[in-house]
Amino acid sequence: MKHLSFFSLLLFSIVVSAQDENLISKSKAAQIELNEEFSNPETTILEPEDFKDFHGLEFYPINEKFIVEAKFVRTPDEKPFLMPTTTSRTPEYVKYGEAHFSLDGKDFVLNLFKSTQPYDEPGYEDYLFLPFTDLTSGDGSYGGGRFLDQRIPEGNTIIIDFNKAYNPYCAYSARFSCPIPPKENDLLIRIEAGVKDFGKH
Repeated sequence: MKHLSFFSLLLFSIVVSAQDENLISKSKAAQIELNEEFSNPETTILEPEDFKDFHGLEFYPINEKFIVEAKFVRTPDEKPFLMPTTTSRTPEYVKYGEAHFSLDGKDFVLNLFKSTQPYDEPGYEDYLFLPFTDLTSGDGSYGGGRFLDQRIPEGNTIIIDFNKAYNPYCAYSARFSCPIPPKENDLLIRIEAGVKDFGKH
């Protein structure tokens, strides 16, 4: 019986380790894809002068601590609202749900939003928008906050991988209009994961 318990525990550890490695691999792949997009003159939003000293985006080291499994609470009775941006543009969103999670022994909640306007590209029907700020905003990461792309989960949990956090286009050029993360999505913790600040723009 002791041997059976040992092998069951070993098998569980192997499965958990494989799942962690898979998530980390996805984090790396997302960062590589983002870097390739910015490095390619055909897909980049960077200006030609930006390429003079551009050697790729800078990221915090990938840290599995910042891959969290959150409790997902749907909020079906929310009313649509106009989200402020860095310009006069005000896209309409609705709060779709809340992600409840813990980091470093502290409890946090992030609101996730869904656009009321359908996306032009197919495959985005279940897309959720997660803008946030944290204690690195303006001190290592872009001061205007960062974004995460999420999908509506089937169940009551959602994986949030902060290693995939990316900058709004406004971090690279003032010619873009970018949503401003709402105050309730300000995390009082340093999220040292994802892309770092690009510089002064």
